[in-house]
Amino acid sequence: MAESGRDPLLDLWIIVLFVDLPPGFGVALGNPHGAPRSSTASGRARSLSVGKANVNSMTAPVGRPSDADRTPPKPAARLLAVGGGKGGVGKTFVTANLATALAKLGKRVVVVDVDLDGANLHTCLGVPSPQRSLADFVSEREEDLGKLLVDTPLPNLKLIGATHGNLADAQPSHLRRVRLLRGLRQLEADLVLLDLGAGAHASVLDYFLVSDDGILVLQPEPTSVENAYTFLRAAFYRRMRLAMVGHGVRQLVTLAMDQRNERGIRTPLELLREIEATDTMEARRFIETMRVFRPRVIVNGVRTAEDVKLGFSVTSVCKKYFGIEAEYLGYVNYDDEARRSVSQRRPIVDLHNDADVSIYLQRIARKLLGLPLATTHSASAAADGTLADGGRRRVRSDGQTAADSASQVLRKGDPG
Repeated sequence: MAESGRDPLLDLWIIVLFVDLPPGFGVALGNPHGAPRSSTASGRARSLSVGKANVNSMTAPVGRPSDADRTPPKPAARLLAVGGGKGGVGKTFVTANLATALAKLGKRVVVVDVDLDGANLHTCLGVPSPQRSLADFVSEREEDLGKLLVDTPLPNLKLIGATHGNLADAQPSHLRRVRLLRGLRQLEADLVLLDLGAGAHASVLDYFLVSDDGILVLQPEPTSVENAYTFLRAAFYRRMRLAMVGHGVRQLVTLAMDQRNERGIRTPLELLREIEATDTMEARRFIETMRVFRPRVIVNGVRTAEDVKLGFSVTSVCKKYFGIEAEYLGYVNYDDEARRSVSQRRPIVDLHNDADVSIYLQRIARKLLGLPLATTHSASAAADGTLADGGRRRVRSDGQTAADSASQVLRKGDPG
């Protein structure tokens, strides 16, 4: 907490929302049909920018160009944050390969390792340990993020690593996070991908929430499903707490974050009913915030047709218990070639771009850009719920499929 008792992240959001806010901020852009999603925040920002331009044009001295006559600013880079909630789900593998696939589609891409506690993104991209990294920015040894960019084997893919960090002070302060986010948007890039650390720490949630697209990677395992739910729950309540203006309502949201709270609030919809009884305007703000919070889901390490269904089960959980419309971006099948590509320090989409796992990753990349999906026999398997191996249904040794696990989470409403 700041000395005034104000949540520092609220200041971060105020700064990012109203200073140099790019269109579509805070909303998952690039839906499968290519149409940008609407957002109250972006709409409010447009209103502010229009009003500011009108005032400046009326008060500009004679003979000097008004804001309307100036060259429009360059588009801000689109931020995509890839998180996993749990370590070992393959988020770094997915991030490295999506970045490579997007670069191969002609986009200028920067990929950033913000996992200062366990940086290894550079290894997946075949880049030696960078001598200068994000750790230099965090420690204030470097202010220009552009000087931290490192070339990768792909011409239009750059890396900001996170090596040589100070383990005693690995996480940046909220002010450094503000500067980092603004600096990343100003890079000469179309897309900036953030490889987040594991867990649901405040800094991880902040990056996930402030990015244009928050992508959650999970595996078809009960522990991964439960950790994904915990991550989404933490992100949801953190976003809601920041969106609420009234002190009493913010306290109510904070109370609901305790799974055993004295009011018995178990789900966001129950929280909404409590807020409606307290403040109708805040209730409307709560509903609007729910509407624009649209995390996106990728299931990694799929082996069976049942595993494919896990993504739909997760989106069902989001709809029923959070009241939010999550999007299932797609899945990545399990493949020994993927493991070997990591050992060879090359993204699988670059090493074997015709492998099934590469095709699935490339389809997800195209979906992120709103491009038509290439159709091949293997890649179209997702449409009918089968896999490249014929969709044989394998059950894990515990007799439980991933979809079964997700269904249990759905019935309980809370795995924790």
